Amino acid sequence: MEMTSLPTGYRALIIGASGGIGSAIADALAADPRCGGVQRLSRRYDGLDLTHEDSVAAAAARLSGGFHLIFCATGGLAIDGIGPEKSLKQIAPEVMMKQFALNAIGTALVLKHFVPLLVRRERALMAFLSARVGSIGDNRLGGWISYRASKAALNQIVRTASVEIARTHPQAVVVPLHPGTVATSLTENYAGGHIRLPPEDSARALLGVLDGLTSEQTGQFFAYDGQPIEW
Repeated sequence: MEMTSLPTGYRALIIGASGGIGSAIADALAADPRCGGVQRLSRRYDGLDLTHEDSVAAAAARLSGGFHLIFCATGGLAIDGIGPEKSLKQIAPEVMMKQFALNAIGTALVLKHFVPLLVRRERALMAFLSARVGSIGDNRLGGWISYRASKAALNQIVRTASVEIARTHPQAVVVPLHPGTVATSLTENYAGGHIRLPPEDSARALLGVLDGLTSEQTGQFFAYDGQPIEW
């Protein structure tokens, strides 16, 4: 997957690079002859914990700036072994707080500390893994309240940040992306009969969508097939 909209020698950073989608994205970029280097960060190998600001700030401080692409491929569906709720009766405040801490607040912390590492006067891409179930308008099934709400919050955080980032990075594209139902450990028990995409296919599709977006589309919500998703 060549990122043809980025300059030869572009630098990329993948946050959450030890996960199924994150590692596939990092590998795809590393194989791109136009790429000048891929920096990988993860909790597994670097101790990066998006639920603690000190950890996020320290990870950002260890890196030099000048990234043309930052892709945050983190997220949690089942946290500490507890999966999404099927009914209102299953809502537990402590579980909901953990979903928001990782999926929503973690996203905000990445934006706070890693946006300064984006190139300013060139095309810059920044993407965050969201989920179609985070769409409020597309919600027809109910359930999964904590996960849905945390992803909806992620979408709002990215949308709001994109407005501010456009003032200092006029060529930037900052978007939440839905990767599809991907064959990873996250979806293993929750696919619900949906066909699961291999991580490599999802990664190529996501990078293709990102590569084709313009700065006028910053802050919008897209699926892996390039189709916009309603909020």
